[in-house]
Amino acid sequence: MAVSLCPFPGMDPYLENPALWGDVHHTLISALRRQISERLPEGYLALIQERIYVETHEGKLRYVPDVSVGISNRETHTRATGAAVADAPVHIAIHTEPMREPYIEIYSLHAPERTLVTVIEILSPANKTPNSEGRRLYLRKQRDLLNSTVHLLEIDLLHEGAHTVFPPLEALQRVRSAWDYLVCLHRAGWSGREADVWFIDLADPLPAVLVPLRAPDPDVVVHLQAAFEDAYREGQYHKAVDYTQPLPIPLPPEKQAWVDARLREQGLRS
Repeated sequence: MAVSLCPFPGMDPYLENPALWGDVHHTLISALRRQISERLPEGYLALIQERIYVETHEGKLRYVPDVSVGISNRETHTRATGAAVADAPVHIAIHTEPMREPYIEIYSLHAPERTLVTVIEILSPANKTPNSEGRRLYLRKQRDLLNSTVHLLEIDLLHEGAHTVFPPLEALQRVRSAWDYLVCLHRAGWSGREADVWFIDLADPLPAVLVPLRAPDPDVVVHLQAAFEDAYREGQYHKAVDYTQPLPIPLPPEKQAWVDARLREQGLRS
């Protein structure tokens, strides 16, 4: 087994930085799909799909971090007052990139036709931002899946933002008062008030969870920690994160103290 590069036993809270999360999201989805594909029985196929949209805020276009800039060699000579000619500017065209949120769909290939069986979602900051297009689209899809014959597995590895997974926050708090991350499973045929939930603490490895298939085929066990470690290595996130800097997200004092102590143990803090 490859040695983990991540200084934390489970999720790395530094990767919750919105500036980095887009890459983390895509890389983790790819690692999950690889693991699932290796474990699926004959007659199933896991595909990565994307939800694509342009996020707006108060009626204005919101540019995302990966805006691309096209530069042309068009020569624009603007004549100033008198005989002098202005220097030619560089002409640029800013191309707004749409938001892209990957997720996994598992299909049954059994006759008579290919059928969607399970959807796996990893929540993004946009899904948890109130009044955002990303949240509106996500909640609409969530509602549709909960009333369908498709299983839904939601993975929330973000501290910040509005409660978004399908079980109501009040119901979860009756079971457990606090947690850092959540995984929620809704099986097709269950009512909207039924869920399997994995509560995750920052100090613990990510759990092994169940991915249901078409009856009577057994569930597939997916090891989230192994997928996360694969994604961390692939993304080389130990090079992208400066662990001497404060966390990009606020945590309760006791959690912050644990993070600081953990980084000192790993030799990343003085």
